[in-house]
Amino acid sequence: MTEPTIQSATQTVDELAAAPHGRVIQALICDCDGVLIDSEAVAARMLVHELEARWPDTDVEPVVIPLLGLRIERVLQGTAEQLGRTLADDDIVSIRRAVEAAAMQAPSVPGINEALSQIPLTKACASNSFRPYVESVLARTGLDAHFGGRLFCADSVPNPKPAPDVYLAAARGLNVEPSACLVVEDSVTGVTAATGAGMTVLGFIGGGHASEAQIGALRAAGAQHVFDDMQALPGLVAQWMQRVAS
Repeated sequence: MTEPTIQSATQTVDELAAAPHGRVIQALICDCDGVLIDSEAVAARMLVHELEARWPDTDVEPVVIPLLGLRIERVLQGTAEQLGRTLADDDIVSIRRAVEAAAMQAPSVPGINEALSQIPLTKACASNSFRPYVESVLARTGLDAHFGGRLFCADSVPNPKPAPDVYLAAARGLNVEPSACLVVEDSVTGVTAATGAGMTVLGFIGGGHASEAQIGALRAAGAQHVFDDMQALPGLVAQWMQRVAS
């Protein structure tokens, strides 16, 4: 069976996206770092730099990379535990500030602005970062125009990803069922959170930090499809909308 093209699939998306009385019935929810902002590679390099400065002759990168997507504090805690090291509270605060400062200057993911402009769904951002950071990077890159105030962040829920809290908060805030939400995530942590909330997840591996090994990892965590180019996103969303509506 021939799959619908982006053009033919989007002919009915306005009818599918909202109920007659304006209540949102389908929504697209994007992670921030690694999906909207190409910051994960920047953050990883800074984490490795800061830790190796404190732990000379220690290869920290193989430990840090699998933990990306967690809160910075949890990445640092997990790395220290695996390597049998310790970090003082002041070190954790200093490293977090250095990582956030570097990530603040990261560019948007190539093609994301154009892709979002073609998708006629209500859009929200669900991030493991804190809201001031998310607001800042989205405003700097102009992506805030797609999301308005529909930002759901780790500092507003009891538990960060991989718990589903932030995605469930997004569904409540949008007045939409979790099963009618499509999520784009780039990490196992995020995919685990979104699938735990009962949402369909697309895995993205096109960021500067991505690797081939992520494909299997994201699928194993529950991603329904994995892609590496944001130009494909509008078509994937249109196909999902047709499936949900059928």
